[in-house]
Amino acid sequence: MFDISEAVTRLAREESAHVLALLAHRFGLDVADDAVQDALVEALNWATIPDIPAAWLYTVARNRAVDRVRRDAAAARRLARAAPDLLPYDLDDEEVTPDMIDDAAYSSDEHLRLLLLCCHPALNRDTQVALTLRLVGGLTTAEIAAAFLVPEQTLAQRVVRAKRKIRDAGIPLTIPADLSLRVDALLTVLYLIFNEGYLSRGSVSGARVDLVEEAIRLTITARELLPNNPEVEGLLALELYARARHDTRFNGDELVLLDQQDRTRWDGELIEQANGLLHSALARLRPGPFQTQAVIARHHATARTAADTDWPAIASAYSMLLVMTGSPVVALNRAVAVSMADGPDVGLRLLDDVTGLDEYHLYWATKAELLVSSGDVDAAAPAFARARELATNGAEKQHLDRRIAELHGY
Repeated sequence: MFDISEAVTRLAREESAHVLALLAHRFGLDVADDAVQDALVEALNWATIPDIPAAWLYTVARNRAVDRVRRDAAAARRLARAAPDLLPYDLDDEEVTPDMIDDAAYSSDEHLRLLLLCCHPALNRDTQVALTLRLVGGLTTAEIAAAFLVPEQTLAQRVVRAKRKIRDAGIPLTIPADLSLRVDALLTVLYLIFNEGYLSRGSVSGARVDLVEEAIRLTITARELLPNNPEVEGLLALELYARARHDTRFNGDELVLLDQQDRTRWDGELIEQANGLLHSALARLRPGPFQTQAVIARHHATARTAADTDWPAIASAYSMLLVMTGSPVVALNRAVAVSMADGPDVGLRLLDDVTGLDEYHLYWATKAELLVSSGDVDAAAPAFARARELATNGAEKQHLDRRIAELHGY
């Protein structure tokens, strides 16, 4: 027995981006994407799974793309004969045939071009995320919509508009001369995907492991395509440190804080992989935000107990990260680390200087916990209430409900 649906899903995840990247370079993104999707739909009718599913997908999608180009060319010729003044371009008599496609021409550069296209600065961040998951990750529109809490139709329209913008603006499938700017956007998108899976905005159970695994898979792909980039290695290390703790992060549907997790259940193999990646990244002597975050994660991952955590070192790393990013969220995390190293009163003073987080639930949750630690329970109560009001994740809501109940002695 074999599960055709499962095999096609695996084919979409693992191979569709390679096929799409190759065909898009020759036929354009719209035609290539439609051809790959049509081929995947056709695959659902397999009587048996082909010996080499990826080769089958490429052949069928290529033929679909050629048919589409031929149909479009025939339609253009008919229009040229009937009303040549309406044709927006000079008709080229050359017809695309399968023989024009060089199967051996595929290289990793094609895949990298597709990744970078999805993260083009002309597209907004939500669109970059959607395109990366849809075109490179092989996720369906329905899966992406469910992950990011938007209607499927809204997500579908977002993808269609993005592809139209790429086509109409003539955005090329090229590797830019200054690769660093586009890579920064790519890594940010992968980080957003990972974060949504790590603590989902709408998941009752707290996390979406499928998105976490997809982000890791895409980051591994990025590392293969950009093997000398320390920030790619830093992001992958950061993701693996976090993934190693997954089995201890929830008790039923409630969030378990880091200092209360059972560290004997952390995945030591993943931590060692992350250590190796981070060592490789830092050895390149080109520090960056993702490497610095990975350094912080390493301090947590390698502390045998919560009491062994090197909070002064973590606070120092957050200070470096704050200089790099200027992010108020980093300033918030720095205040927490300093409070653990020097006491809650020092952390509260730093927290007073943080601006722009009035609508961020973790700002209020952090303030509440520091107030409790400093002995000001009365001031902590409204801060907890505000955090609960702003929280969207089910596991976090349950955690805050419990903390509020404990505060009132229930």
